[in-house]
Amino acid sequence: MEMERNKRVGLTVVTSSYVLWGLLPIFWGTLAAVNSVYVLAQRIVWSMVFMGLYMLAARQWGEIRDAFRNRKLMGRCLICGALITFNWGLYIYSVNSGHVLEGSMGYFIEPMLVGLIGILVFRERPSFWEDLTLLCAGIGIGYLILRTGQVPVLALMIGLPFAVYGAVKKGLPLSAQASLFLETLLMMPFALGFSLWWSHRAGGLDNVLDGASFWLLPLCGVVTSVPLLLFNMGVKAAPYYFTGILMYINPTLQFLMGLFYFQETLDKDRLIAFLIIWVGILFTIGEKVCILLREGRKVKALIQETKDAGPRERVP
Repeated sequence: MEMERNKRVGLTVVTSSYVLWGLLPIFWGTLAAVNSVYVLAQRIVWSMVFMGLYMLAARQWGEIRDAFRNRKLMGRCLICGALITFNWGLYIYSVNSGHVLEGSMGYFIEPMLVGLIGILVFRERPSFWEDLTLLCAGIGIGYLILRTGQVPVLALMIGLPFAVYGAVKKGLPLSAQASLFLETLLMMPFALGFSLWWSHRAGGLDNVLDGASFWLLPLCGVVTSVPLLLFNMGVKAAPYYFTGILMYINPTLQFLMGLFYFQETLDKDRLIAFLIIWVGILFTIGEKVCILLREGRKVKALIQETKDAGPRERVP
């Protein structure tokens, strides 16, 4: 019973992290009047501050201290920092330039890119249904290119850095909290440098931090770090294969935000491309649900066997 309760709590926490990520376009939209690169720089700065305070409160500085002694590890953190910065910046740009739908497509096709990296780099073998998901994603993108004559560059440029980011982090001997802190710390010189330059160019902080942006920019660290912390806590208790189903909550909510909240136009060709990709996603979701049901039946059978066996007689 305790294990089942922990699973339910884990799934609830993981789901909340994906929901928060999916609703982030609303937050970035409130900062549309601020330069996107400046918003990105502030996101890096305040994420580092927030995670630094968290590491201090959790007394996890030993992990950070040990990481600084490992040059190879710090090199990987630097690469991860550059990749996640690129991903963050492009997504903020996609929201504030009226391309939320294309940004959401980037996160729909990101699992396909992850799968390709797994096959080509890590020699992993996906299941038959996962192969169908990859195939449908490729067909959806190919259809969009053929019909429009344009490659969905923004979607691919959002999805690819995040997929590579995950591959570089694979096997990284750091907690998610420590990793995010180090990644933002290593990007801090660039973030501070741009912030100072842009503030000077704009005529001072008074012109940059006008109105609500004065208190919204520090919140960048909170909205970035809290979903990650929730995910990191929940994924330890939740079945990992089921988190693969839940991950599509994020781009689905982003898609809905773009369609209804930002009222972007969805033309027929993009809708068909999305539908093809969604059909592919359903293959993987169906497979994961079947796995979950099988696991549930095994647990129930084990519980029933234990009940039927009854208390064992003591041997004198």
